[in-house]
Amino acid sequence: MSLVKTIRSTFVPVHRDGWKFVAAFFVVSVVLGLLWKPLFWAGLVLTLWCAYFFRDPERMTPQDDDLVISPADGRVSSIQMVTPPDELNLGNQPMLRITVFMNVFNCHVNRAPMRGRIRSIAYKEGSFLNAELDKASHENERNGLVIDTAHGEIGVVQIAGLVARRIICWSAVNEPLEAGERFGLIRFGSRLDVFLPPSAAPRVSLGQTAIAGETVLAEFGSAKGPVVSRRI
Repeated sequence: MSLVKTIRSTFVPVHRDGWKFVAAFFVVSVVLGLLWKPLFWAGLVLTLWCAYFFRDPERMTPQDDDLVISPADGRVSSIQMVTPPDELNLGNQPMLRITVFMNVFNCHVNRAPMRGRIRSIAYKEGSFLNAELDKASHENERNGLVIDTAHGEIGVVQIAGLVARRIICWSAVNEPLEAGERFGLIRFGSRLDVFLPPSAAPRVSLGQTAIAGETVLAEFGSAKGPVVSRRI
């Protein structure tokens, strides 16, 4: 294995949005260290954690329009039929909602659950309740994308939590997305909801660990053979 490949496999890249936070943590560590040396080492540990938080690893994403891929790293905390938030304009009929809860140790880069084109993006101010609460889906600050896919419109909603105070989405309306493609992130703990037509069948269970861009959350149609993946 070449030196470059060894370095890439050992050190996960830090997302560009995180570098200013890593730098700020390090500067504060140096200043605190001038006051009392042990504070520098405590600050350095937090700096390393900040770099770890903003990591952005490559993932092998299944390439199949019938599959719904997890948009986030974390734990599957809810699988149920619910009415989607009004701002998504997905109607008032229940849809399959699969929720992935991210803690402060999960990778927080968010990825598209399916291939398609962004029909709309709706940001809504709200509270900062515990993101694991069911009512957080309608009451917390959030940013929702509606994506036109081969199986109709789906919704993916970034939801802020107790610690999270910044939702970032760098994708735009009418922009195409590939399954597993990065579209945003949420800083410091949160959750993502995926809203699917009732024809989608869950392929995960409550409490299961999901990996963004890799774990299959749900599937349309019958199960098929091996799926081709590609690195994104």
